[in-house]
Amino acid sequence: MFSKSQLLKGILEGCILALIHRKPAYGYELSVLLSRKGLGEISEGSIYPVLLRLQKEELIKGKMVPSQSGPSRKYYELTEKGGRALEAFKEEWCELEKAVTAILESEREKAQ
Repeated sequence: MFSKSQLLKGILEGCILALIHRKPAYGYELSVLLSRKGLGEISEGSIYPVLLRLQKEELIKGKMVPSQSGPSRKYYELTEKGGRALEAFKEEWCELEKAVTAILESEREKAQ
């Protein structure tokens, strides 16, 4: 059937944009934040391809920042275009959430 990871693939970009909108972050940090927010273990191997795609689409930009605990880290921040994409994602998510909730509630009522 459906696994959580299959469902996450479709929303991962929007979630990453939302986290970066709050504050610039690097790849591993995003993995930790997504996990803390309840999305479970999302490997860096899943996050970095998304970051590359978002950067190619000019929704985010990265800059190297020296780290006190090792090599420099690439921090990503939202671009203006990324802000518009995030707003579009929020609108689409709200519509989808309402539709799925309505379907699930109608199924629950049918079962009673």
